[in-house]
Amino acid sequence: MAILLAPMEGLLDFVLRDILTRVGGVDRCVSEFIRVSNTLLPDQVFIRVVPELLNGGRTFAGVPVAAQLLGSDPVCLAENAARLAALGPHGIDLNFGCPAKTVNRHGGGAALLDEPELLLAIVAAVRRAVPKAMPVSAKMRLGVHDDSRALECALALEGGGASELVVHARTRADAYRPPAYWERIADIRAVVRIPVVANGEIWNVQDALRCREESGCDSLMLGRGMVTNPGLALAIQAAMAGPDASPAPWGSVWPDSSLTTCPALYPIINWQALLPFIAEFWRLVCARLDRRKQAGRLKQWLNFLRHHHPEAERAYVALRTLSEPAAIGQWLALQ
Repeated sequence: MAILLAPMEGLLDFVLRDILTRVGGVDRCVSEFIRVSNTLLPDQVFIRVVPELLNGGRTFAGVPVAAQLLGSDPVCLAENAARLAALGPHGIDLNFGCPAKTVNRHGGGAALLDEPELLLAIVAAVRRAVPKAMPVSAKMRLGVHDDSRALECALALEGGGASELVVHARTRADAYRPPAYWERIADIRAVVRIPVVANGEIWNVQDALRCREESGCDSLMLGRGMVTNPGLALAIQAAMAGPDASPAPWGSVWPDSSLTTCPALYPIINWQALLPFIAEFWRLVCARLDRRKQAGRLKQWLNFLRHHHPEAERAYVALRTLSEPAAIGQWLALQ
């Protein structure tokens, strides 16, 4: 079993990727997409989105990161993939799942799921362009308006040479509305021979267990659930391992007193244990992002966290009207 951290444009960038992999439980990451459109991008563009390329392709915590490309031209994508591969990511991922209208309007993301032949051509071109040892994976949804071509698209991606397939179990039309149709991932697993990773609506351990059962997938990709509850990957890993497994070294990350055990025998990271990670997130935001974006990024994460941690609601209310980094830093220092 592996747990992957999902790419999320405008939210789960390198800063939050850094923090969430420090919390633990994540085996691999995929970056947010790098848009490719009729030009060969310079190295700086790849590094700006995936600065882990300067750290051996890994986050600060040592978790490998695959870099994701988005586009629709096989030749242009292949040329950019070759340049990106030379920078040392732990894989090239191709985005066929983004539902955003601005992306789809230009023939990228989930819009390509109506063109299985083009999917095959893109993957095949990228596969030929990068070293054989470099994994090439793909992320797809179940379709555009419905899931009638889901199996055809999955087979096309496999036929092009993808070594792994992540399936977000909704169509583009579904956007992020529940439910996720995990059983349709099982249908895809039945026709392809490559590993399949399940994605979509995994908010807690119970969701993860049901998703594994319905999809048949051993590996899962977490997105908003992990942003909302940074301890989710650790909790899932512990629940999957079972009560007889060797204990994980959580005590080396948090004092034992900061962990509690629920009836399902998995650890829960409480607010006090999370505060140092929030402080480090703020430090990285201030060091790496434009001043105008700093306050907004912290409030954005707190907005997600308050759905799982009541204390995050109070923090969000306290900081909502603050925009000066100094004032926000002072408030955090008192927590």
